[in-house]
Amino acid sequence: MDVSGLVWAATLVALSAVLLVDLLIIGRRPHEPSVRESSLWVAFYVGLALLFGAGVWLASGASAAGQFYTGWLTEYSLSVDNLFVFVIIMARFGVPRQYQQKVLLIGIVLALVMRGGFIAAGAALISQFSWVFYIFGAFLIYTAINLARQGEPDEDEFSENLLIRWSRRALPISKGYDDAKLTTHENGRRLFTPMLIVMIAIGTTDLIFALDSIPAIFGITQEPYLVFTANVFALMGLRQLYFLLGGLLDRLIYLSYGLAVVLGFIGVKLVLEALADNNLPFINGGEHVGWAPHIPIWLSLLVIIGTLGIATVASLVKSARDRRRELAAARR
Repeated sequence: MDVSGLVWAATLVALSAVLLVDLLIIGRRPHEPSVRESSLWVAFYVGLALLFGAGVWLASGASAAGQFYTGWLTEYSLSVDNLFVFVIIMARFGVPRQYQQKVLLIGIVLALVMRGGFIAAGAALISQFSWVFYIFGAFLIYTAINLARQGEPDEDEFSENLLIRWSRRALPISKGYDDAKLTTHENGRRLFTPMLIVMIAIGTTDLIFALDSIPAIFGITQEPYLVFTANVFALMGLRQLYFLLGGLLDRLIYLSYGLAVVLGFIGVKLVLEALADNNLPFINGGEHVGWAPHIPIWLSLLVIIGTLGIATVASLVKSARDRRRELAAARR
């Protein structure tokens, strides 16, 4: 794709304006959104992504649009997985429901900033070193294996990282959240509220997830414009999706296995593409590997949709069956 500076600037301004509206809404009226409000916002953001993909189709063709849709769906699925950890963090630090919107939005902004940096670094590496696909592919396969082994995290398994533990010890922290402010006054002293620790937890979690998601999107497309916009649209509406799904997150028990399959598939795809374009002297004498197939974007999209669909349906069926058993046992 030949994306001009004007198109980049217009895209950044438009997306920033949407985020700014979100910030103003939360800043003026922090609250727990209703199911109807969350549904409307999620539908709006999904519709916006679909409309943007249609625009890419008209401007650059079906192949570019297919790459955007596949990348967006992959990143959106990985973002949903982020929500499991966000739920655990909110519960661990006892964040009141009316303040959770602010936490989520700031977490999303941090994720955008971090992913923007990783995208720029990844694009620079790929343009200079084609063999970086071997590293990306191996990392995704490794991540997929770990995800399949561990499943979804729960509160008992969540461990505070070094930065969170240091912040708890070194910083003067108040007991209350004081309207979700970062600092407050108690007994004449200025203290940080627990909101700062929550932000640190969310930010470091975003950093970890960015390490997985950026190689995954580069396995779909190497166009920086599509990589960036797919990530932005995947993160938009994540705040409302958090409240919309609510208890449904606990029922998506097989989502981690579905995501493991998706990451493993993209990892293998990256390795095959690296083999097809190989120039490393210790692999096949520095020549391209002729038998390595190119996996078309339509097949990637089909595999991702099919895998996530099966994982979701299987999760809901299993959860419904378990609830019926629990109800039957309670009646005895």
